[in-house]
Amino acid sequence: MKTNFLFVCAENDGIPNCKAGGMGDVVRDVPRQIAINGDTSHIITPSYGRLHSNGEFLSKLSFNYRGIPQEAHLYEVPGKKLNENIKHYVIDHPEITSGDIAHIYFNDPEQPFYTDACMFSLFCIAVAEAVKQNLFGALQIIHLHDWHTSLLLFLKEYHPSYSVLKTSRFVYSIHNLAIQGIRPFQANYSSLKEFYPEIDIDEEKLKDPRYHDCINLMSLGIRFADAVHTVSPSYKEDIQKASNPPTFIGGEGLEDDLKKANEEGRLFGILNGCNYKNINRVKKNELCKHSLKAIFKWIQEPNKKYKADFLAHTGNKIYALTSSKPSFVCASVARLTEQKFFFFKNNPQLLRDIIDLLAKRNGVYIVLGTGAPEYERLLRQVSYEKENFIFINGQSEEVIDSLYYESDLYLMPSLFEPCGISQMLAMRNGQPCLVHATGGLIDTVEHLKSGFSFSGETLEEKNENFLRVFESTLDLFFEDQEIWKHISKVAKSKRFSWEKSVKEYYEQLYLLETSTKNKLTPRIKNSRNKSGVIIYDK
Repeated sequence: MKTNFLFVCAENDGIPNCKAGGMGDVVRDVPRQIAINGDTSHIITPSYGRLHSNGEFLSKLSFNYRGIPQEAHLYEVPGKKLNENIKHYVIDHPEITSGDIAHIYFNDPEQPFYTDACMFSLFCIAVAEAVKQNLFGALQIIHLHDWHTSLLLFLKEYHPSYSVLKTSRFVYSIHNLAIQGIRPFQANYSSLKEFYPEIDIDEEKLKDPRYHDCINLMSLGIRFADAVHTVSPSYKEDIQKASNPPTFIGGEGLEDDLKKANEEGRLFGILNGCNYKNINRVKKNELCKHSLKAIFKWIQEPNKKYKADFLAHTGNKIYALTSSKPSFVCASVARLTEQKFFFFKNNPQLLRDIIDLLAKRNGVYIVLGTGAPEYERLLRQVSYEKENFIFINGQSEEVIDSLYYESDLYLMPSLFEPCGISQMLAMRNGQPCLVHATGGLIDTVEHLKSGFSFSGETLEEKNENFLRVFESTLDLFFEDQEIWKHISKVAKSKRFSWEKSVKEYYEQLYLLETSTKNKLTPRIKNSRNKSGVIIYDK
């Protein structure tokens, strides 16, 4: 008998133009591995006012939201790869629109999560209605991803119209604990009572650990899911400890919830996998070509006119590389956020020192990304100052693939890292990485074996060690190619396979196991007693 899964998420890179970060990769790859196991997956995201345009209309979804009858539409959309065991869906509604971050999320600096909470609260009740209408068939597993989807657990627990949700096992994956979806209980258009006025709110069970008049949607997922999943073993350990920013980023106020989940046997750390099959290969020595092509395209876009001069400046730098090839290329690809580039924003001289060390070796540092305005401003400023620093302020898959393929060293100094995919993609191409020893980076990069890492007890010590390790890494490249090639070979040989990770999903998250006939079958059924502790029934 097949197991039937529903994945509920904000991103899904299994369909075009529905990705902002690593969540999209996970939601793309896990169902493909589940399909290999012979089971079926349904993946559903918001349409964001655009993703349904090439889809097939399936059903109207009628429900009450904000105390008013609403109607949303469910579409099935084509995946990037055809697979009979995988179906992709989007939900369309006039209030579900594209944000300014990757055409998905909204940036609300005055009231964080204001618009996103409105959008995803509507999305969740629409998904609940689709489950109630049996549009995905009988579901054994519902797998939720990050705070955007945790309100399905609220509806399961408290909404009498959606008791059907109680027949499925709920798994909740944490991709980024720092983004928690905190909103007021009431007295705000973007509040729990406004979303679902017919439900009596149990504030004691739902309140944020710090802001008692608010619900924390990340905490909601941790408290109410049957299994809580973090995307690496080391990150699981980190988040059960209190944060001490910026030296250490841990549970971000939710460490007590996470420790409780761990004590109840509901918290699991399973490393994300990486795709090693059917990879889109770029040709060697085409980094400059792809970069110039992307920049020329961006300059012509009306919404990028404000930075056309800087893009032209970057284009000139890249064109110069076509006639004067550097001896060493260091690269970073990431959203420009505190998580990814805090060390440079906090200490810009550290960035300049790294660039100066590269200059002495005829090396360049290339950073590709978009993100927070203050980070973009810093990198633009340093690009004007330093000839061998190239900031590609945009997003291009061809340029990203070329950077992973052609660079000599991948730099990933994340302040914290739940798992990280970039280091895996670089290592897949035999490119060693220099990383901050935190979270999933600890689980994937071994210092002086498959790459390089730095750490420290204080921020000052971390900065000093970062620069010291970077300099010694450069020395190794130029002075001992035999060791460098060995480290590159080890990096390339590492396999963080989805086959292994999903096997652990089945055993630990889904409570399914492989029988003697290699058929995946349910292992145990679980329920909760009144205190919230899981009771296992053989």
